[in-house]
Amino acid sequence: MDSCLLKGALVVDPSQGIEKQVDVLIDNGRIVKIEENIEASSAKDIIDVSGLVLMPGIVDIHTHLRDPGYEWKEDIESGSLCAVAGGITSVCCMANTDPVNDNPSVTRYIIEKAKRVNLCDVFPVGALTKGLKGEEIAEIGQMVEAGIVAVSDDGETPRDSKLLRNAFDYAKSFGIPIFCHSEDKTLSAGGHMNEGRLSTYLGIPGIPPEAEEIGTIRDIMVAKLTGAKIHICHVSTKGALKIIEEAKKEGVNVTCEITPHHFTLTEEAVRTFDTNAKMAPPLRTEEDVRACREALKTGVADIIATDHAPHSVDEKMVEFNYAPFGIIGFPTLLPLSLDLVRKGYLTLSQMVEKLSKNPAEIINRKDIGTLKPGSRANITVFDPDEEYILTQEMIKSKSRNTPFLNRPLKGKVKLTIRNGKIIYKDF
Repeated sequence: MDSCLLKGALVVDPSQGIEKQVDVLIDNGRIVKIEENIEASSAKDIIDVSGLVLMPGIVDIHTHLRDPGYEWKEDIESGSLCAVAGGITSVCCMANTDPVNDNPSVTRYIIEKAKRVNLCDVFPVGALTKGLKGEEIAEIGQMVEAGIVAVSDDGETPRDSKLLRNAFDYAKSFGIPIFCHSEDKTLSAGGHMNEGRLSTYLGIPGIPPEAEEIGTIRDIMVAKLTGAKIHICHVSTKGALKIIEEAKKEGVNVTCEITPHHFTLTEEAVRTFDTNAKMAPPLRTEEDVRACREALKTGVADIIATDHAPHSVDEKMVEFNYAPFGIIGFPTLLPLSLDLVRKGYLTLSQMVEKLSKNPAEIINRKDIGTLKPGSRANITVFDPDEEYILTQEMIKSKSRNTPFLNRPLKGKVKLTIRNGKIIYKDF
């Protein structure tokens, strides 16, 4: 696409304070200008997007593409297809692959394959420790040179706080954030859902909220000690959010995310032993869900991310205690986020900030998450009012593990553009 004019949408770009009906001109993969009534002669192609909302392309900084090693669940191509169908133009993929992304060879493999697929930006997150074992710091410097944007051991939280201190110091020297799955693994060991009255009733071993809260305190204290930039993933409890809020007031360099499933569903989704509602951290109480929504409203929670975690049907079709943790998140990210707007927790501009602007800033990417002239033309266009049922056929992932399957959703992606090229269209 040489040049393209998108006409008539409600353009929302918090990086420029824009929320009004204007036209967007793209040329050579870049945003040229945003103005009212741009002349049609300015572009080779003209697309009427009146009645729709146009925002900077969604940036999802917490995903699992399972490639290399677990391609039967997902691979970079299927994950990218699923992402762009959800309006996502950039993803960060976690390091728990096989082999683990703890060295520059795996980093380069991911980047090169993503370039060949050429659908969305794929930014690798490197391992914090070798093999995710928490015993020896990974080759962070070499991986940074190869292209990682952050480091994380994800669910394999290092237990050694001294090693964690050294790793935080090392990552800080390269100016990249550490993504923390904050959890006291000794306290959560053997648990499969939120610990409480319901877990007792169902006879399922529980994971107490204190496991997350103790882990959050530890990670924040080490960040305070080192001055490292940390990002706490998938926060799910009221207590953890309070800890993060206090840390921010004290000047700790910490950001955090909340997933759509944690601000939408409660532990009641597990009552029927639906393994598609099994995730880590687990679904919590109604009080925790309200706290998650309020944290997004007040800014304590900086971004919304999916923790897209594909698993095969066979893996999930087992007894609850034997099923793996995780659900897919790309197909439901936008409609569930829009629910927060409809319920008054977020304005449309705040939602875009948490889906595009803030995540791009956390990974230090100034060329995405914005529609400023000269920036890359990564764009998401959606209809906030379109209602539909999420069917298996609509999901582009290799996996279908979501509790939202066959449920009504509202808000549908109509157009996804990356580097000025249409990569998904639904009209």
